[in-house]
Amino acid sequence: MGSDAKRRLEQAQRVLRIEADAVQALAARIDDDFEAACQLCLECRGRVVVTGMGKSGHVASKIAATLASTGSPAFYLHPGEASHGDLGMITPDDVVLAISYSGETEEVLTILPLIKRLGAPLISMTGNARSTLARQADVHLNVGVAEEACPLNLAPTASTTATLAFGDALAVALLDSREFTAEDFARSHPGGSLGKRLLLTVADIMHTGDAVPVVDIGATLSDALIEMTRKGLGFAAVTDGVRLAGVFTDGDLRRLLDEQLDLTGLNVRDAMTQGGHHIRSNALAAEAVHMLETYAITALPVTDGDEQLIGAFNIHDLFRAGVM
Repeated sequence: MGSDAKRRLEQAQRVLRIEADAVQALAARIDDDFEAACQLCLECRGRVVVTGMGKSGHVASKIAATLASTGSPAFYLHPGEASHGDLGMITPDDVVLAISYSGETEEVLTILPLIKRLGAPLISMTGNARSTLARQADVHLNVGVAEEACPLNLAPTASTTATLAFGDALAVALLDSREFTAEDFARSHPGGSLGKRLLLTVADIMHTGDAVPVVDIGATLSDALIEMTRKGLGFAAVTDGVRLAGVFTDGDLRRLLDEQLDLTGLNVRDAMTQGGHHIRSNALAAEAVHMLETYAITALPVTDGDEQLIGAFNIHDLFRAGVM
């Protein structure tokens, strides 16, 4: 390895050590001020308005997004735009979380008198407890770091990491206090894999009507094979005219062939799996995945409360829905 490459690796390791130390030092600052900030957010009847400029603005935007997705309604407000009309987004029912490492960012300080006039509580997050922003705030959270990871000690690196981590700490503390559940998280992430697992039901993915492979219990094995092949789900549901009586699957057919039975004139009643596994339409799609994996099967009929057949699906439908 050349000297330049070795130096780059050493610098990268140094950055990670400095930033890890900066985050670790924050643990001692989870104190009464942090609790006061939590209380302001929990008592907030509006939204948490997070603002910051430059790199702090990018961090503020992420903190706002994390708060919003974990049960604390929030949005990011650009302080420069706030001075040109966007300040109207803030109401007296809101809480403002202002982020500036120096605590002297002009665009943020400019809007402080207006925030005060509105009566919205102000939480500051700075690296200087004696700064103007820290002194003007109702609650100050100290995110100061011993040094930046930048070798010039200039570019915001460790300080932005520390600020982001402190924002995460605030969001998770609020999440816990609100008893925010995985289901709540899924409702705010319906397009994600977690949302699909926790919100999608069997009714959302199942085939219905003529697309359901079904034969009467008095049908011949030949009729069942034709129906199973025509519908392409890998099985045929067998009913007694009213309720599900069993299922005839690819596995049942292989069993018959292994036993070298004469299939000519055989009735589906003699070949089906009696009863068979089935699932309700209001069950979560994730439950269907669990059933398929538990019983090593690839498809299921869907029944109502009276065990009447109302639908069917197979593993490919779950893959298409993004549940697997």
